[in-house]
Amino acid sequence: MINITPVVKQLLIINVIFFIGSQIVANGAAYDYLSLYFFENPKFEFWQPITHMFMHGGIMHIAFNMFALYSFGSNLEYIWGGKKFLFFYISCGLGAAALHSGVNYLEFNHYYDILINGGLSKSEIYAFLNSGTVSYNTQLIEKSDLQGIMSAFITPAVGASGAVYGLLVAFAFMFPNAELMMMFIPVPIKAKYFVPGILAVDLFLGVTGKSIFGGGSGIAHFAHIGGAIIGFAMMWYWKKNQFNDRRWN
Repeated sequence: MINITPVVKQLLIINVIFFIGSQIVANGAAYDYLSLYFFENPKFEFWQPITHMFMHGGIMHIAFNMFALYSFGSNLEYIWGGKKFLFFYISCGLGAAALHSGVNYLEFNHYYDILINGGLSKSEIYAFLNSGTVSYNTQLIEKSDLQGIMSAFITPAVGASGAVYGLLVAFAFMFPNAELMMMFIPVPIKAKYFVPGILAVDLFLGVTGKSIFGGGSGIAHFAHIGGAIIGFAMMWYWKKNQFNDRRWN
């Protein structure tokens, strides 16, 4: 097993500090300040696309992400060096934030149009989003539509998962025949099949809104996809241009 590399070590420390600090700060203030909120939410701040990737919702959430960061990140940093690895990691995290926010925007506007067509005004919708109460015609507006727009508006995204998915894609790019296993599928699968497989599952769950374990998923599946897309794009570009500095006319 490869030794932990310097940048991965620092990222692990920062994530742990953020997690412990967020548990100490009273009334969830750290989550309000550092998680990624919908851009029209009063709690949104411009730094949240960066800070959200250092916040985690629970001990299992951070444990899984940090184990993946160590497992895949150390191999990549060992080959690339610290600066290139950190640039890749942060870029994938920002890609995750961008796609998650874009999908959240589409979802918000989907429910917004339904509520407008159901007779609510813009001011009534935003009053509902700020207060949680509104009078509406139950024959024209479903309660689930109100819940949907509220969820898109108030639910923040946290976690390094998007950046980690970028690392997974990079690992599969560089070590396609390396065998990986999931805790629920104790059978080794080559990375070139494993990574597309879990991305396909994420895409399905994101589109359908379902959860493997039943109920609401509570997982930002499109953040995973966003990190993976940026990871793939960067790996493809780097591979295509890796010999440019050695060409001659």
